[in-house]
Amino acid sequence: MLASLAGFLGDLDRAEEAAQDAFAVAAARWPADGVPDHPRAWLVTTARNRAIDRIRRERTLAEKIHLLPAPEATMDEVDDTVIKDERLELIFTCCHPALALEAQVALTLRALGGLETAEIARAFLVSEETMKRRLTRAKAKIRAASIPFAVPDERLLPDRLDAVLAIIYLIYNEGYSGRVDLGAEAIRLGRVLAGLLAGRPEVHGLLALMLIHQARQRARFDGDDLVLLADQDRSLWDGALLAAGRAALDRAVELGGDGPYVLQAAIASLQTRERVDWPRVAGLYRRLVELTGSSVVELNGAVAVAEAGDPAAALRAVDRLDLDDYLYFHSTRGELLRRLGRDDEAAAAYRRALGLATTTPERRFLTRRLEEL
Repeated sequence: MLASLAGFLGDLDRAEEAAQDAFAVAAARWPADGVPDHPRAWLVTTARNRAIDRIRRERTLAEKIHLLPAPEATMDEVDDTVIKDERLELIFTCCHPALALEAQVALTLRALGGLETAEIARAFLVSEETMKRRLTRAKAKIRAASIPFAVPDERLLPDRLDAVLAIIYLIYNEGYSGRVDLGAEAIRLGRVLAGLLAGRPEVHGLLALMLIHQARQRARFDGDDLVLLADQDRSLWDGALLAAGRAALDRAVELGGDGPYVLQAAIASLQTRERVDWPRVAGLYRRLVELTGSSVVELNGAVAVAEAGDPAAALRAVDRLDLDDYLYFHSTRGELLRRLGRDDEAAAAYRRALGLATTTPERRFLTRRLEEL
């Protein structure tokens, strides 16, 4: 809805207001009148008309009303599926190079992923207030620069690709943490993008990465309990998704891909093998660190080093990182310290992680670890 309205109105703030208006009307009317035959079309139509009414009431009516494509939207004009790829259009709009990369990603997560400002702030490891200011500045820049709501010409797509890939993956990660609807939407967008930019290996790498992770989704939780990779019931894995992910990875490699998403997909694929080659996984992580310079990637690489048989070296690598506000930094330290028999320090690390946990499965897992210690 938001993507459709943003394209119609040319303004993200107006689009958000119109969407909220439409849902408020639906909440009031549908319980009494019943759900319409085409609820999505009804919502988009209502939102458009509410937006038009709002603009008409404003003092700048004379300057703005002539910019709207029609005086009123009707149900006949709105397809129930909306426009197939308008969400991708919104991504490319928010990823205009006039905006800073972090602002591009944050704005699209807010507009397209439906994430709260606090959730986006956690993804960027910054405060909610800092993220709020970034979003406000990004929206203002879109208005000031009159950035169009459309997929740009093909020759301009590569300039925005890094941000688009980052956005899709962050949306997927939010879904993978439990909001499955967002995970499925990210994969849909990844498939659309793979068709749009079929010659780009990183696009196929990202799609492969999401599909391989998604194949294990059902096995990751047992009720409210988080199940680690080594303990997962492989019969619950989705074989078709896993095969599709490996095929996408093969395609990325055929295209000469060796970028961050291709490497991550290769790591994910290795971790689904019956016997995981942990030294090879650790080697891929070292290459990934060289490419990204990411402390989170270094943390994951340390886990691979520990699984390969050297938890002491892994702990030394982890202790060099500056990730004190990151949940998985402390849970990883706790696990490494536990393996090394340093139980008191492990318990302290797990307690710190528990203080940062935001989901029930995370809290239950960390509580169990503390009880075991």
